[in-house]
Amino acid sequence: MSTEGVIYRVAGPVVTATGISPRMYDVVHVGNEQLMGEVIKIVGDYSIIQVYEDTSGIKPGEPVTNTGLPLIAELGPGLLTSVYDGIQRPLPVLRDKMGDFIFRGVTAPGLDREKKWEFTPVAKKGDEIEAGQVLGTVMEGTMLHKIMVPPTIKKGKIDEIKSGSFTVEETIAVIDGKDVMMMQKWPVRVPRPVHEKYQPDVPLVTGLRVLDTMFPLAKGGAAAIPGAFGTGKTVTQQSLAKYSDAQVVVYIGCGERGNEMTEVLTEFPELVDPKTGQSLMNRTVLIANTSNMPVAAREASVYTGMTIAEYYRDMGYDVALMADSTSRWAEAMREISSRLEEMPGEEGYPAYLSGRLSEFYERASHAKALSGEDGSISVIGAVSPAGGDLSEPVTQNTLRIVRVFWALDTKLRERRHFPTINWLTSYTMYDQQLSGWFKQNVAQDFPELKAWAMQVLQKESELQEIVQMVGSDSLPDEQKITLEVAKMIREVYLQQNAYHPVDCYCPLSRQYTMMKLIKKYSDLANKALAAGVAVDKIAYIPARQRFVQAKYEENIDSELEAVSKDFDTQFAGLGV
Repeated sequence: MSTEGVIYRVAGPVVTATGISPRMYDVVHVGNEQLMGEVIKIVGDYSIIQVYEDTSGIKPGEPVTNTGLPLIAELGPGLLTSVYDGIQRPLPVLRDKMGDFIFRGVTAPGLDREKKWEFTPVAKKGDEIEAGQVLGTVMEGTMLHKIMVPPTIKKGKIDEIKSGSFTVEETIAVIDGKDVMMMQKWPVRVPRPVHEKYQPDVPLVTGLRVLDTMFPLAKGGAAAIPGAFGTGKTVTQQSLAKYSDAQVVVYIGCGERGNEMTEVLTEFPELVDPKTGQSLMNRTVLIANTSNMPVAAREASVYTGMTIAEYYRDMGYDVALMADSTSRWAEAMREISSRLEEMPGEEGYPAYLSGRLSEFYERASHAKALSGEDGSISVIGAVSPAGGDLSEPVTQNTLRIVRVFWALDTKLRERRHFPTINWLTSYTMYDQQLSGWFKQNVAQDFPELKAWAMQVLQKESELQEIVQMVGSDSLPDEQKITLEVAKMIREVYLQQNAYHPVDCYCPLSRQYTMMKLIKKYSDLANKALAAGVAVDKIAYIPARQRFVQAKYEENIDSELEAVSKDFDTQFAGLGV
């Protein structure tokens, strides 16, 4: 197989070479500066390469070298707290080498080659082992990092296993004569194998009331957040990264604006993880591929992030993967496709857009890993449709794949209602699978309360059409009360301040208490109405205002108890 060739043609990030005989998706080095690229098409003697760096100044005749290997991710201790670009080059290391602006052709390994890790074996010499089995452990910050047999070694016997401090490249065990290191290498486009996949039946608890109560996502499921510019996709994803009960977070800034990525990079190290009291970065991997970086690396970034997530799932951890945003990823595919002169599909996107999206979201899973551990990857993909048009191809193809849809609404943003998730157009298909968990772990009547709240909100939507035509005064008193209850659900329950120290996170027990209070108000209000009390007196009882303020109080739980007593006292004063 020939490994040396020359450049024949250059079209932006797409370079055509002759003289090499690669396989699809082989990594090649292009030009005198040895820029990294990947073979994406082979036509006769011509190899078409997408280059992960700027190709300015490259000309025909320059050398091309085939490595014979696909694009791989380095997996091992040291991933957590790291900040990578789309092809797993560590950005802090590159900055130390050359300052704030990265030169072309400069690279660095994904894992630190010099740092030593304290390896504690759990297997012993003479043990029969299989792919994925845990050989030993390393403390990676506050997390127990399990060193597993690479999936490429199907079965074998341990000839030797060591204990002590090692770098990721040093041999820690010998299996059937093969040296095993702490570092594994895995092709990013190939899903890591598992024993079996399960139906997801445990929710990813996010602390956001509108998500946990109304539209829950199961661990191992996939959700889409489509919305126009400024509707809060990034803030919602950041809240999920901060407060969800996933043990590891992989955040992919795929083609996002530099200032948004800067916000993530500066905020995450300062955020305190409520579970450990230490920095949130200790359990986070960031992949920063901003909109001014080359498009080819943007296309690779989601696969790199997913491979890292699968590695931690294989250890038995629950991983939350945020992709912000898949629209920019699709735009990168569209640009490369047009340079390849492929037949365009709808709105210029390639015909294989749906297939690529499916490949990505299908890697979300709740599975029994080769190690025997149960782990999950929950994928939350933001979609940024131009002008907020949810009928465009990326949104529509995503909705065919995912089972949870959190629709962000421009009108809610204009009304300063955050998070701007529209409760009438959003949906989840995990209700049946998760209801048993909610009954067992929150309250038996939690699913019924949720169904009641949704019913009230839908009734309000129908009544609003009448109100717009003839005004609210023409409505019967029962319907006026329905509007008041719906207003409480919207303003007290569904609205949540992501920047408030108390309101930013709401545990499920508190969500149940708050919803139960709204139901209590509704029941007492209807009783008061039946007893002949005027609607205005019911609507403006002082306890309602106290309820609105309670969610911002530091002693919120005792305050909610006081609100419940106030409801009893004040409705009793109305004769109920």
